[in-house]
Amino acid sequence: MKNKPQLGRGIYTLSDISNILHLPNSRIRYWVNVFWDDKLSKVSEMKYSWGEKQDKAVDFHTLIEFYTFYKLRELGISTNKILKAHSVISESLKTNFPFASSRILTDGNSILFSPDIQTIINADETLQYNLKEVIEPFCKKIDFNSNSLAYKFWPLGKKNSIVVDPHHQFGQPIIKGTNILAETLYRMNKAGESIEFIAKLYELKPKNVKDSINYFNKLAA
Repeated sequence: MKNKPQLGRGIYTLSDISNILHLPNSRIRYWVNVFWDDKLSKVSEMKYSWGEKQDKAVDFHTLIEFYTFYKLRELGISTNKILKAHSVISESLKTNFPFASSRILTDGNSILFSPDIQTIINADETLQYNLKEVIEPFCKKIDFNSNSLAYKFWPLGKKNSIVVDPHHQFGQPIIKGTNILAETLYRMNKAGESIEFIAKLYELKPKNVKDSINYFNKLAA
């Protein structure tokens, strides 16, 4: 089954993802081609990207899955275990994007998920139930909706005003509560406009402009 771009789902080229997640483009491309569009696609029976060869793009939920995958690898969980967990959880939760769900939890060793608030299940072939206290989701930069699916991503954390929302500007980073592209503010400042002038022009707080500058400066670092 083909994955087609739709309004409200965001459109992200591999370069977009690389910038938003601050990860090498080559790594993102490898994940798309080898993991999501090959190994995981065989389980979900859908292609996670659209486009061909070098020109590919994905939606917001796939972007969040990449973020989750990256955070799990940071915790030292093996790639094989993560991909195996993706397939098991996907089947159990009946979704092709299990890593974009707030039900994903981790204890730093095994990958866990919780279909309800009381039970956490080991994501392995046996799906053995373990009664444990609910642990804090590691996706602290993500907002989830009532269906437990990600709907906003805060690349620099929620104290920063930059947000990635697939319902605005095709999912490109904007200033929270607005439809203003963070890149627009950054480029204006880079061209010589003062932070105070830009903030006044767009009826924003100076902090919003500073957040945009900091965000894009981190990309260039």
